[in-house]
Amino acid sequence: MKTVGFIGLGTMGFPMASNLLRRGFPLTVYSRTPSKAEELTRQGARTAVTPAEAARASDVLVTMVSDDAALAELFDRPDGIGAALRPGFTVIDCSTVAPETSRRLAERCREAGADFLDAPVTGSKPAAVEGTLVFMVGGRKETLDAHRDVLLAMGRKIVYMGPSGSGSHAKLAHNAIVGINALGFLEGLSIAAKGGLDPEAFLDVVLNGGAASKQAELKGPKVINRDFDVQFSLNLMLKDLRLAAALAEQTGVVAPILRHARDQFELGRQEGWGDEDLSAMVKWYERHMGVTIQKAREGGNNA
Repeated sequence: MKTVGFIGLGTMGFPMASNLLRRGFPLTVYSRTPSKAEELTRQGARTAVTPAEAARASDVLVTMVSDDAALAELFDRPDGIGAALRPGFTVIDCSTVAPETSRRLAERCREAGADFLDAPVTGSKPAAVEGTLVFMVGGRKETLDAHRDVLLAMGRKIVYMGPSGSGSHAKLAHNAIVGINALGFLEGLSIAAKGGLDPEAFLDVVLNGGAASKQAELKGPKVINRDFDVQFSLNLMLKDLRLAAALAEQTGVVAPILRHARDQFELGRQEGWGDEDLSAMVKWYERHMGVTIQKAREGGNNA
């Protein structure tokens, strides 16, 4: 069986790596925070002390980091991935980054005889835990076909998008919709709550009507239960919307709703909610309307 490395053991990366172990892949992990690797070590993973060590121990290296700068640093540092590139080696990057970053790293890998796939995911923490992520993949089709087993150990579906950068382009377009949809849901929920409606009953209507969406399904229960633990952080949502807005501008797409969503999440960051789940944006609406959206207390209301 091919050996796999994994770098980036955060909210998404840890359960993805754990699923690789459960599927029987020999796994080497690297994390800037060693404590994050301890549980995986107990599950049977090896721990590398540098990104290069993780890469050299693996036929395939999966990366899942926060942004373009973090990914570039993994490649460029003296003991980084770039020092371990070689023929027959493949990097599968699942981070959400600019398409240009994916194309640049793919070219760097090709120059060393290695392969590179940009394979960002859709599905937040629950899907990562359950192994039901969907991958949108850019790169050589032959490389993807050779490593479908690795991706399907972490997810349920793979969609090939085209050459290098196509997966990252698709992810930014996708997350533009996610951010816009999340705000639309929170605004509608706020309108209902301000009118004195039971938020839980209104959510039932949404989930069974024409406004049903994955964001309503994921974020509605979090809002009414006042649970802002991270599935997908507000900071990361803002980062993706910034990238998507920049991509729209670069490609000549007029995107006023996307720009508004980006600016609205920026307000949430300024309020200090960046490390909470993106559903924490509801607190901005609550502040302005003077109502807290939560499950109705028996014999009471939500005001």
